[in-house]
Amino acid sequence: MLRPVSALFGNLSKSKRHCTLPSTSGVSVMAKSKYEYVRDFETDDTCLRNCYIVVRLDGRNFHKFADQHNFTKPNDDRALGLMSRSARSVMEELEDIAIAYGQSDEFSFVFKRSTNWFRRRASKLMTHVASQFSSSYVFYWKEYFGEQPLLYPPGFDGRVVLYPSNRNLRDYLSWRQADCHINNLYNTAFWTLVQKGALSKTQAEERLNGTLSADKNEILFSEFNINYNSESPLHRKGTTLIWEKVDETSTKKITVPKEGEKEITFTRSRRKVTAHYSDIIGDSFWNEHPDILEEDS
Repeated sequence: MLRPVSALFGNLSKSKRHCTLPSTSGVSVMAKSKYEYVRDFETDDTCLRNCYIVVRLDGRNFHKFADQHNFTKPNDDRALGLMSRSARSVMEELEDIAIAYGQSDEFSFVFKRSTNWFRRRASKLMTHVASQFSSSYVFYWKEYFGEQPLLYPPGFDGRVVLYPSNRNLRDYLSWRQADCHINNLYNTAFWTLVQKGALSKTQAEERLNGTLSADKNEILFSEFNINYNSESPLHRKGTTLIWEKVDETSTKKITVPKEGEKEITFTRSRRKVTAHYSDIIGDSFWNEHPDILEEDS
């Protein structure tokens, strides 16, 4: 008669459970010791100490995804809002993420240099961030797109990069924000030529071929009266998420002897993920939020 597993193992912890199995030759072997060698095939992917761990996610084939879900061109605030909400979900789940930066279909998450989450294993950190972000994107879809259906599950690939100094980390984030500016200026000029200038996509691409930033700004201003610097900072700068202490005011009713029911107001502070749409290339942002970076040793 078969016995339940609990009858075999009793109250032994997982690390101490050794079950004896008969071999084909009649010799008993310890299952744990016989098969445990397969763990030797695992790669040690522990991230180097005293380095910031950056996990960057990119949408997989998001040009097609955006087209099939009718994203507004050049920027869809619903899609950008959903990306930020998904990133906030990741930060709330993994509190050792000091800062996150996102634009278009990508988001970078920066773990503290001192973090020991998942024993600093790159594969664990990357897969947890990717799975939490992807599931949040699906979970919060209706919050941003209403009754518009999600036609198929989105996918995000990830990578892990280590940065040993504050200068290295800031240069990385500056690179991503510069990329945001370059891409958004091009897309703004391109879609303005298509939507307001009545050019085909091919004609708009040919018109912008070889142009510099100043040329694109001139096209927007002289032909369409658009001052690019007045465009939404969300689109021009991307989204930066950080932890901040926020004061929250609430009211509640209490019963006071001889006075009866009374309404009181109280304020409490708590850490919360907040969004910023500002320049992170210069020093101002970092001077205003000195607790983000850890001191270089």
